[in-house]
Amino acid sequence: MQNSEALALAAALLAAAGDLTQRINDGVVARGFEGRPAWGFAFARLAPDGATVTELAGHLGVTKQAASQLVDEIVRKGYAERRPHPGDARARLVVLTERGWACTRAAEEAAAEAVRSWTDVLGESDVHALCDRLGRIAPHGPIRPTW
Repeated sequence: MQNSEALALAAALLAAAGDLTQRINDGVVARGFEGRPAWGFAFARLAPDGATVTELAGHLGVTKQAASQLVDEIVRKGYAERRPHPGDARARLVVLTERGWACTRAAEEAAAEAVRSWTDVLGESDVHALCDRLGRIAPHGPIRPTW
């Protein structure tokens, strides 16, 4: 693959990822929730068992202070709450509230809608093939925003 082809592929993947993130966020907002795309990346780490601010910061690739500000915001808006950590008396565990779980379900619905639109363009078999091929090359680990 030539450099120009590689750059075109990279640009297409980045554009698709950015569009998907925006469409999911727009779908969440259309379902009556507020938020920013970064919240979705945080919610993915908080589900299913919660996380400390330090763990969340590592997941998001941000400072502990930035993660703490994000947690303050989602707690204030009712999407998460702080609880005593069951294994560390000095730490607090941030967990999703029922509102946070409902927002997560709304994001899943919005993601499904966005991917269904790909089926309209590519066809179902090509979308399955795309999923398979991207699954082979996508890195395993946290899904985080590119800041």
